[in-house]
Amino acid sequence: MATSSTWVQGARPRTLPAALSPVIVGTGAAAAAGAAHLGRAVLALVVALALQVGVNYANDYSDGVRGTDDNRVGPLRLVASGVASARAVKLAAWLSFGVAAVTGLVLVVLIQQWWLLAVGAAAVGAAWYYTGGSRPYGYRGMGELSVFVFFGLVAVMGTTYVQAERLTAVSFVAAVAVGSMACALLLVNNLRDAPQDAVAGKRTLAVFLGEQRTRLLYAGLMVLPYLLVVPLALDAGPWALLAGLAAPVTWMAARPVLRGAQGSALIPALQTTGLTSLVFAALLTAGLAIG
Repeated sequence: MATSSTWVQGARPRTLPAALSPVIVGTGAAAAAGAAHLGRAVLALVVALALQVGVNYANDYSDGVRGTDDNRVGPLRLVASGVASARAVKLAAWLSFGVAAVTGLVLVVLIQQWWLLAVGAAAVGAAWYYTGGSRPYGYRGMGELSVFVFFGLVAVMGTTYVQAERLTAVSFVAAVAVGSMACALLLVNNLRDAPQDAVAGKRTLAVFLGEQRTRLLYAGLMVLPYLLVVPLALDAGPWALLAGLAAPVTWMAARPVLRGAQGSALIPALQTTGLTSLVFAALLTAGLAIG
């Protein structure tokens, strides 16, 4: 029987920076527009975290019942390991999506922008069908694109919008930067699992590209946010350059990837990539708010 600690492991807390970072940066973009709202930012954070936990449980369920997780390295898989039933994990996923939906509805009521309900429904659909359904798009190399859209563009610009009630150029450029790092986080995860995924028929982007090109793409995704800091500094003020101080952490994350680490040796890179996105987001947000 799964314990509370096991359920926490199954939620994959090391992936949560991918949900936290866009809300932080979206709030920084709202502050740059003179419209930061702490209460709405907290609600947006609950939505993002609940969606991330939900997609992690949903992936555990869908991959587990397909047998994709039978020979995994990395974090505990609840269904594949047998410590929790598939039904219980599926329920946990939909309870998490329910928390996101109810909290998102509160935000929509507060700002009276009902079209955002469609955005929320699309986010839940994307979370479930990543590995769920009869034709999961995560098995066809589309996972990184979805992460870029929903944990980059939608999460950052949506967070800015629910506070400022308008979109800004700063929020868009910042969203591309955050989405790039979110893609890198998923990419290094899929690089670690590529040999097992290929055998199981899960054609992630890392499987499609092959090992060397995946490593190069990872490096590009980690560098792009620093290039985008320049136009942000020109628009929102030079304090945005504070984000450049995250570069040493980025190098710590990228070093094992570029040096050919494989399998479980990539787990530290996965952890440090998540840390990089969080440090970059915090420094960028501080710069935007000061500016």
